[in-house]
Amino acid sequence: MASKRKMVFGYRMELGDIVPSPNEAETVRYIYTRYLAGASFQCLANELNQKALPYHTGKSWNKNMVARILEDSRYVGADLYPPIISAEQLQAVRERRKQNCTASPPLPAQAELYKLCGSAVPGSAVKRICTALNHLIDDPLRISMAASAVCDTAEIRQLQQELDTLLHTPPVDEDAARQKALEVASLKLASVKTEEYESHRLRGVFETHPKMDALDAALLKQSLRKIECHGDTVCLLLKNGQWLEAYD
Repeated sequence: MASKRKMVFGYRMELGDIVPSPNEAETVRYIYTRYLAGASFQCLANELNQKALPYHTGKSWNKNMVARILEDSRYVGADLYPPIISAEQLQAVRERRKQNCTASPPLPAQAELYKLCGSAVPGSAVKRICTALNHLIDDPLRISMAASAVCDTAEIRQLQQELDTLLHTPPVDEDAARQKALEVASLKLASVKTEEYESHRLRGVFETHPKMDALDAALLKQSLRKIECHGDTVCLLLKNGQWLEAYD
């Protein structure tokens, strides 16, 4: 068992020779393919934890395990290990990792990205976010002036529930129901007005901001409510409630 633990993931011993272990080798190929398609280490760890094949018995995948596989040259046929992937794939992975390192934003921007996303943002996503914001700097009219959907706040939901209860509890207290409906409408109107104001404010922010070579923490804070990263998809929620998808 000890010798099996020392064997590189993706291989096994067979009659004294190192050979690819079919299921594990397929997982190695999957990791390289998905990483080159844009998936982050953490995204890959999450995906692999949903599969039936563990890294080691009883151990869940994490981003460090994924990183070790992506930097191991034995997978291209070194040190008596037969190849599982091509040398071109390994080189492409190294190039992407190098780009991700150079794409890391300054520390203030990193901290702001973490707040917006709730986790570390991979370098490939950082580049997309920077590109998306530069598009808005080039053309602030991309920021929609149409009122977005009304914010679904806890207060609005509570009042709406109280109104529904009044309307469905006979005999209906019309005065109380009318007052409650006015309260709901007032909150919804205030929400819409806030979104319209934010659209005007955001256009002004982007009209005066210079193009960026690296992300500006102040602009992130001024313009974004949230960032969502799901695999290869990166979406930005502007402070006016408008969603944007970030592309390369």
